[in-house]
Amino acid sequence: MSAHTVRIGAALAAGCAIALLYPATPAGAAGSVHLSKIYYDSPGTDNRSNSSLNGEYVQIKNSTSRGVSLKGWVLVDASNHKYTFPSYTLGAGKTVTVRTGSGSDTSATKYQNRRAYVWNNDRDKATLRKSGGSTVDTCSYNNSRVDYTNC
Repeated sequence: MSAHTVRIGAALAAGCAIALLYPATPAGAAGSVHLSKIYYDSPGTDNRSNSSLNGEYVQIKNSTSRGVSLKGWVLVDASNHKYTFPSYTLGAGKTVTVRTGSGSDTSATKYQNRRAYVWNNDRDKATLRKSGGSTVDTCSYNNSRVDYTNC
Protein backbone atom coordinates (compact mmCIF):
# COMPACT_ATOMS: atom_id res chain seq x y z
CA MET A 1 0.00 0.00 0.00
CA SER A 2 1.46 3.36 -1.00
CA ALA A 3 1.79 6.38 1.30
CA HIS A 4 -0.69 8.21 -0.96
CA THR A 5 -3.34 5.49 -0.45
CA VAL A 6 -2.80 5.56 3.31
CA ARG A 7 -3.28 9.38 3.38
CA ILE A 8 -6.49 9.09 1.35
CA GLY A 9 -7.77 6.34 3.68
CA ALA A 10 -6.94 8.45 6.74
CA ALA A 11 -8.68 11.48 5.24
CA LEU A 12 -11.81 9.41 4.51
CA ALA A 13 -11.82 8.00 8.05
CA ALA A 14 -11.48 11.50 9.52
CA GLY A 15 -14.31 12.76 7.33
CA CYS A 16 -16.58 9.92 8.47
CA ALA A 17 -15.73 10.62 12.12
CA ILE A 18 -16.62 14.30 11.67
CA ALA A 19 -19.89 13.34 9.99
CA LEU A 20 -20.77 11.20 13.00
CA LEU A 21 -20.02 14.05 15.40
CA TYR A 22 -21.95 16.61 13.35
CA PRO A 23 -24.98 14.92 11.80
CA ALA A 24 -26.93 16.55 8.99
CA THR A 25 -29.14 19.43 10.14
CA PRO A 26 -32.80 18.39 10.26
CA ALA A 27 -35.11 20.29 7.91
CA GLY A 28 -37.01 21.84 10.84
CA ALA A 29 -33.83 23.45 12.16
CA ALA A 30 -33.67 25.68 9.08
CA GLY A 31 -35.93 28.18 10.85
CA SER A 32 -39.46 28.56 12.04
CA VAL A 33 -42.41 30.87 12.41
CA HIS A 34 -42.61 31.60 16.13
CA LEU A 35 -43.77 34.00 18.80
CA SER A 36 -40.89 36.32 19.60
CA LYS A 37 -42.25 38.95 22.03
CA ILE A 38 -45.37 39.83 24.00
CA TYR A 39 -45.67 43.41 25.25
CA TYR A 40 -48.52 42.76 27.68
CA ASP A 41 -48.60 45.89 29.86
CA SER A 42 -48.89 48.95 27.63
CA PRO A 43 -47.07 52.08 28.81
CA GLY A 44 -48.97 54.53 31.01
CA THR A 45 -52.44 54.21 32.48
CA ASP A 46 -54.72 51.47 31.17
CA ASN A 47 -57.45 53.86 30.01
CA ARG A 48 -58.64 51.85 26.96
CA SER A 49 -57.62 54.62 24.55
CA ASN A 50 -56.62 53.34 21.12
CA SER A 51 -53.00 54.34 21.70
CA SER A 52 -52.98 52.45 25.02
CA LEU A 53 -54.61 49.39 23.43
CA ASN A 54 -52.02 49.45 20.65
CA GLY A 55 -49.28 49.62 23.29
CA GLU A 56 -49.89 45.93 23.93
CA TYR A 57 -48.87 43.64 21.12
CA VAL A 58 -47.42 40.30 20.07
CA GLN A 59 -44.58 39.89 17.60
CA ILE A 60 -44.31 36.85 15.35
CA LYS A 61 -41.06 36.15 13.51
CA ASN A 62 -40.40 34.11 10.41
CA SER A 63 -36.81 32.89 10.71
CA THR A 64 -37.06 30.68 7.62
CA SER A 65 -35.54 31.50 4.24
CA ARG A 66 -38.93 31.71 2.51
CA GLY A 67 -42.23 33.54 2.92
CA VAL A 68 -44.90 31.69 4.89
CA SER A 69 -48.64 32.16 4.33
CA LEU A 70 -50.37 32.87 7.64
CA LYS A 71 -53.85 32.95 6.08
CA GLY A 72 -56.26 31.47 8.63
CA TRP A 73 -53.61 31.17 11.36
CA VAL A 74 -54.88 32.11 14.82
CA LEU A 75 -53.24 33.97 17.69
CA VAL A 76 -55.11 33.28 20.94
CA ASP A 77 -54.66 34.06 24.64
CA ALA A 78 -55.57 31.90 27.66
CA SER A 79 -59.08 33.47 27.78
CA ASN A 80 -59.67 32.51 24.12
CA HIS A 81 -59.47 36.02 22.60
CA LYS A 82 -58.69 35.16 18.97
CA TYR A 83 -57.09 37.04 16.13
CA THR A 84 -57.26 35.27 12.77
CA PHE A 85 -54.86 36.33 10.06
CA PRO A 86 -56.43 37.38 6.77
CA SER A 87 -54.74 36.54 3.48
CA TYR A 88 -51.17 37.41 4.45
CA THR A 89 -47.64 36.16 3.80
CA LEU A 90 -44.91 36.82 6.35
CA GLY A 91 -41.70 37.33 4.40
CA ALA A 92 -38.48 35.45 5.00
CA GLY A 93 -36.66 36.84 8.03
CA LYS A 94 -39.50 39.31 8.76
CA THR A 95 -41.50 40.05 11.90
CA VAL A 96 -45.16 41.04 12.09
CA THR A 97 -46.58 42.94 15.07
CA VAL A 98 -50.19 42.18 16.06
CA ARG A 99 -51.56 45.15 18.04
CA THR A 100 -54.72 45.00 20.16
CA GLY A 101 -56.37 48.28 19.09
CA SER A 102 -57.39 49.75 15.75
CA GLY A 103 -55.32 50.94 12.82
CA SER A 104 -54.56 50.35 9.16
CA ASP A 105 -52.96 46.99 8.48
CA THR A 106 -49.55 46.98 6.79
CA SER A 107 -47.13 44.22 5.90
CA ALA A 108 -45.39 44.75 9.26
CA THR A 109 -48.36 45.51 11.54
CA LYS A 110 -51.80 43.95 11.93
CA TYR A 111 -54.57 45.26 14.18
CA GLN A 112 -57.13 43.24 16.14
CA ASN A 113 -59.55 46.22 16.21
CA ARG A 114 -60.54 45.61 19.82
CA ARG A 115 -61.84 48.12 22.34
CA ALA A 116 -60.58 46.18 25.38
CA TYR A 117 -57.23 44.70 26.40
CA VAL A 118 -56.35 41.12 25.52
CA TRP A 119 -53.14 40.36 27.44
CA ASN A 120 -53.29 40.21 31.23
CA ASN A 121 -50.74 42.42 32.98
CA ASP A 122 -49.49 39.65 35.26
CA ARG A 123 -49.82 36.25 33.55
CA ASP A 124 -51.16 34.82 30.33
CA LYS A 125 -50.31 32.42 27.51
CA ALA A 126 -50.15 33.14 23.79
CA THR A 127 -50.69 30.33 21.34
CA LEU A 128 -50.12 30.48 17.59
CA ARG A 129 -52.03 27.88 15.56
CA LYS A 130 -52.16 26.98 11.90
CA SER A 131 -55.50 27.24 10.08
CA GLY A 132 -56.07 23.50 10.64
CA GLY A 133 -55.70 23.93 14.41
CA SER A 134 -52.23 22.49 14.99
CA THR A 135 -50.12 24.46 17.47
CA VAL A 136 -47.10 26.21 15.99
CA ASP A 137 -45.78 27.88 19.15
CA THR A 138 -46.74 28.99 22.66
CA CYS A 139 -45.32 31.62 25.00
CA SER A 140 -46.31 32.13 28.63
CA TYR A 141 -45.45 34.75 31.20
CA ASN A 142 -46.04 35.13 34.93
CA ASN A 143 -44.54 38.42 36.04
CA SER A 144 -46.17 41.76 36.91
CA ARG A 145 -42.83 43.50 37.57
CA VAL A 146 -42.00 43.89 33.87
CA ASP A 147 -44.11 44.92 30.86
CA TYR A 148 -43.07 42.36 28.25
CA THR A 149 -41.54 38.97 27.70
CA ASN A 150 -39.26 37.68 24.97
CA CYS A 151 -40.37 34.27 23.79
